Amino acid sequence: MKKRDTFSTLHPSVEMLYFVWVLFITMFMMHPIVLATSLISAMVYAIYLKGAKAVKLQLFGVLPLMIITAVMNPLFNHAGVTTLFYLSNGNPITLEAVLYGVAASGMFGSVIVWFSCYNHIMTSDKFIYLFGRIIPALSLLLSMALRFVPKFSHQIKEVSKAQESIGRSVKDGNIMKRLIAGVRVLSITITWALENAVVTADSMKSRGYGLKGRTAYSLYKFDKRDKMVLLIFVIAALIFAASIISGKIYVRYYPSIRMNAEGALSILGYLAFLLFCNLPMILNIMEDITWRRLESKI
Repeated sequence: MKKRDTFSTLHPSVEMLYFVWVLFITMFMMHPIVLATSLISAMVYAIYLKGAKAVKLQLFGVLPLMIITAVMNPLFNHAGVTTLFYLSNGNPITLEAVLYGVAASGMFGSVIVWFSCYNHIMTSDKFIYLFGRIIPALSLLLSMALRFVPKFSHQIKEVSKAQESIGRSVKDGNIMKRLIAGVRVLSITITWALENAVVTADSMKSRGYGLKGRTAYSLYKFDKRDKMVLLIFVIAALIFAASIISGKIYVRYYPSIRMNAEGALSILGYLAFLLFCNLPMILNIMEDITWRRLESKI
């Protein structure tokens, strides 16, 4: 049975604000505690949403990228006052560069996983609902472009299976035969994409796209639950922002490492960010507990 994500049932504006804030903090805060919180929370939520697919993405996509980023930074960046050892060419490997590379790798990994969650939650209809009246052409273009990538990938798999059933598999034969089979699959898929674009354009025209006075129907309503979640968002964000502005959550890597990680306001800021990052999972856990209680009464 597929898990029901409670967070995805919130109003699109609440979901968009959540992802914008968490991605903004993750990209511009290089504090190790903040990045670790963001990375772990994103991974847990992605696994809840996608299951084995998320684990595969994290192990074979995100983790290698994080390792490469962590290793490359000290090899090319030699700033810092704490020298660990010297390379054969005489360049030093500093502790500051190593730690900054680890932080940068955590930032890249967190952003990738959060964006995978974003693509799962923020569907094309939600995006058009939020920005359709403000930037109608651009919102439609972005929505179609984001939708095209997974649809094109799915079609390639379908065409590949069909070709394999008639003995034209991309996995059989020598390199030249596999290359020809792969080009044939790609050619069929591109032809399908072009034909689909014409059909989409005709469908949009027949439904009156671009005409003045055309209205759009939507089921989204901003209810009490959305207000409550938004209030928690704002409170947690304000507490965390106050911790940053007061200098209680601070890190510096160059020329020497300096980090503020102690004090009541710092701990409060970390807890607020932890709550913010895990709020989707908290909502899901609460919903699961409610459903189990109701099922037990039946």
